[in-house]
Amino acid sequence: MYTHTDSDRPFPGPRDSDAYDLRHHGDVEVRDGKLTDLAVNVRTNTPPAWLRERLVESLSGLAAYPDGRAARAAVAERHGLPARRVLLTAGAAEAFVLLARALPVRRPVVVHPQFTEPEAALRDAGHQVRRVLLREEDGFRLDPARVPADADLVVVGNPTNPTSVLHPAQTLAALARPGRVLVVDEAFMDAVPGEREALAGRTDVPGLVVLRSLTKTWGLAGLRVGYVLAAPDTVAMLERAQPLWPVSTPALVAAEACMSGEALAEAEEAARRTAVERAHLLAGLAEFEEVRAVEAAEGPFVLIRVEGADVVRERLRGLGFAARRGDTFPGLGPQWLRLAVRDRATTNRFLQALDQALVMAGCSRPG
Repeated sequence: MYTHTDSDRPFPGPRDSDAYDLRHHGDVEVRDGKLTDLAVNVRTNTPPAWLRERLVESLSGLAAYPDGRAARAAVAERHGLPARRVLLTAGAAEAFVLLARALPVRRPVVVHPQFTEPEAALRDAGHQVRRVLLREEDGFRLDPARVPADADLVVVGNPTNPTSVLHPAQTLAALARPGRVLVVDEAFMDAVPGEREALAGRTDVPGLVVLRSLTKTWGLAGLRVGYVLAAPDTVAMLERAQPLWPVSTPALVAAEACMSGEALAEAEEAARRTAVERAHLLAGLAEFEEVRAVEAAEGPFVLIRVEGADVVRERLRGLGFAARRGDTFPGLGPQWLRLAVRDRATTNRFLQALDQALVMAGCSRPG
């Protein structure tokens, strides 16, 4: 059974946590391959050619067992940490499972709306989970005082999926205290110019565990590679829960390659382009009086509220666009959609389709 913090639920709806499909992910929306994908937050035209070449070269070494030392050292150097503070994982999803199974916690709290895999992993491991539901009227921003003082594990995303809100580093650091593990999912932080508000690399925050993924910026969802940054004793605990050789040789090669100075510069440039294209998308959405976007968006996606969103989403599919439904995220309801940021031409075509979809769904035209 799951419990909630009872104050100020953001929308009227069922209190049963099973009402949310925690295993639903955006890739389900685009599996037919015929739609323009706004449902999955992976950067388009990736992996880049140079990374694909590195992956192809790595295939010659598949006869040997994976050796993660070079990749681990590269991640450590990138964040200015010793290697003993780094754990390579088969994507951030594996990290959530390891945390749920290996850490001796008894009172976990997950801050929602956010990526649902952490709660699903905790639930699968037999934990009872409390939720802190951030509110639309607060811009989905976190007030540390709302997190129960007795929580010994707190999970929060930054920038948060699906709201795209970037919480100040000092706000998240204020959640730390002796005896508590603070897990910050920074899977989208490399899509934020300058990675401002990042906690990766910090060693002064007690109990801090930072998760990173290479999936979004580098187009490696099918390869499964990410990493954990934490105190050495926490890393050792998680590592003991891993199977042998959990990260494949190609994934290790990708991790090492994406830590290079050239790769980091490419990621930064991509983040800056995304910020420009996101502003264009938000400006276009603002033209629709029946659509309200979370304007504080800082990630490569935006969250919008529109009445009849389920009908609008189906109309968009008929017009060739896949959008991510929002009602599987605790704290959101059926009136929400998440949209990945794309290039200007794609966004303009989408805005035209949205105009048609709103009319077809019985909504008024833009004001």
